[in-house]
This record gives sequence, C-alpha cells and structure tokens, in this order.
Amino acid sequence: MARLKGKVCIISGAGSGIGQASAILFAKEGALVVVADIDQRAARATVASIRKRGGKSVADVLDVTDEAQTVAFAQRVVKRFKRIDVLFNNAGISGVGDITETSPDLFDRVMTVNVRGVYLMSRAVVPHMIRQRSGSIINMSSCIAEIGLARRVSYAASKGAVLSMTKSMQVDLAPHGIRVNALLPGTIMTPFVERYIKESYADPEEGYASIRKRQLTSELGKPEDVAHAALYLASDESRFVMASGLAVDGGVVGAK
Repeated sequence: MARLKGKVCIISGAGSGIGQASAILFAKEGALVVVADIDQRAARATVASIRKRGGKSVADVLDVTDEAQTVAFAQRVVKRFKRIDVLFNNAGISGVGDITETSPDLFDRVMTVNVRGVYLMSRAVVPHMIRQRSGSIINMSSCIAEIGLARRVSYAASKGAVLSMTKSMQVDLAPHGIRVNALLPGTIMTPFVERYIKESYADPEEGYASIRKRQLTSELGKPEDVAHAALYLASDESRFVMASGLAVDGGVVGAK
C-alpha cells in the first residue's frame, strides 16, 4: 500500500467528489496530499478524513482561475515540502445548454474554470517540476471530449480543450522528465451530478435511466472508480504512459 510513498501530490477541487476520493486514496498509498479547494470547509473536511485514516495531508484555499493565487500556492508547497511530484488538475464546473440556451457569460465561466484553471495551475507548478526533472500531471477532461452529447456546448468545448492541451503539454515537457495525461470520466455519481438530476428531471429515475443508456454497464460510476485511474497515472507504474486520454466511462466511448 505504498504506490505513492514519499510523493508530494496536489489535487485541486479535492473538497468533494472525485477529488476527495482521489485525495483519500493517494494518502492511503503513502503520498503527502495537498488538498486545494475554493471551499475552505470542504478542504479541511477532506484533510480530516485523511488524517483519521492515518494519512498525511494539508489543506489550502485556492481559486484556480486566479494567476497570483496559483503562483503563490505552488511556491508555498515547494517551500514547505521541497518538491511537487504530482499535480492533479481536478477542479471544474459543468455547463448545461445548447448553443442558443448557453449565454456568453456561462460559456466564459465554464471555459475560465475548466481550461484557464488547468493552464494556470500547470503554469505555476511546471517550473518546479522542471527543476527536479520529474513529475506527473493529470488533467481532468471527460468522455464528452470524444462523443457528441446534447445540451453540453460549453462543457464539451472546455473538456475538448483540456484533452488537446494535455497532448501539447506532453510534447513540450517530455524532455524534462514530466508526464502529462488526461482522465476522461463518464457520468460519476458525485453530489453535483445527484443535484443536477434532481433539478433537471421531474422524476430522478428518468435521469438515471437516460445516463445508463449511454453506457455498457447498468451501474453508474463512483468517484473511487476515477480515483483508482488517477492513482495509476500518478504512480511510477505508468512511466511509459504519455499524452493519453484514459476513459473511465463504463464503455461510453468504446461503444460508439
């Protein structure tokens, strides 16, 4: 149970959902996890859960869309822990609507958090990884980057951009010993998804049934399903995996 022993891992958006599940798993595997989230209470709750299990973790409040905050954050981590081995760019938001329903403000907001956030966090951390000549960056994309899905114009645009950015980053960073990969989850049962279904469908079961039709499995994904994939990309076991988009979607992409 030490696949990340001695590694310093940053996970953004780790106050809940996939980020939280990944933080708990990474710590279980020996990592020191820096839980970054815009919600201070949520970040501290994740850290408390990790420490209760005997793991090592600290919390930091962070807005990934703020350049100054991301730079200062990376500097704090390096000053305190001397290195950054893994950056998991997990923080993100959703956007629902077709091209006419999606307002420019919503489109810009989704792109700012989901794309600019990945760019700024990576830009702040990469110089430190270059100096140590090692590191793994994991970017949260989505299976929607590979398929068409109704009423997800802003979200699809953002996740497609993240996948393309991942591939470009890898070409630039490979000579420095840094790996860059993306995760492409399907619909994962996080609190956000549960809330979306309740708000979008008069009968929540109709929403769940609609999601299941896109998959090859009758079960919906759990945060832990994605966390285990993130663990693989964070660990040295994936040393030969570069510029990939790893689908964790119950067969959505593979079945199309």
